[in-house]
Amino acid sequence: MFSRRQILVAGGGLGVAALVSGVLPKFSTATALVSEAHAEEVFEVTHSDSEWRSLLTDEQYRILREEGTERAYSSALNNEHRAGHFACAGCDLALFSSETKFDSRTGWPSFWAPLEHAVATRQDRSFGMSREEVHCRRCGGHLGHVFDDGPKPTGLRYCMNGLAMTFKPAAV
Repeated sequence: MFSRRQILVAGGGLGVAALVSGVLPKFSTATALVSEAHAEEVFEVTHSDSEWRSLLTDEQYRILREEGTERAYSSALNNEHRAGHFACAGCDLALFSSETKFDSRTGWPSFWAPLEHAVATRQDRSFGMSREEVHCRRCGGHLGHVFDDGPKPTGLRYCMNGLAMTFKPAAV
């Protein structure tokens, strides 16, 4: 029979081994695992850190370059209902059509599909959970996350930060 101490030591050792080997997500208040993935990708649009800071507002920089999240219901794009498309605030690549936008009642602009070849995804294991992070395929700017609780026809919800995008109305 094992003592309580032996069980705790063995269990703790297994937990540390699982964490180190990557079986368990790392519990972190930073999004370092998302940022580490950037190093492996090559993007068409690149700038130095100081150039990005001069091109973007402080909040846009925090979201696009540091994988931040804006407060729910803080973006004017959440209530944008005109025909047109939503583009990356970092490089102006068209990302989403207004035809795929829907009210997810989450407080962030949500879409059921991106435009073709507009976004890329990678696994985000920050904050002790595993999610699919969405970024601009041209500049790598963080846009938000995609979840599998969206409407038909895809069943997906691309939950985007409004400050990471601009809106371009359709020509009349």
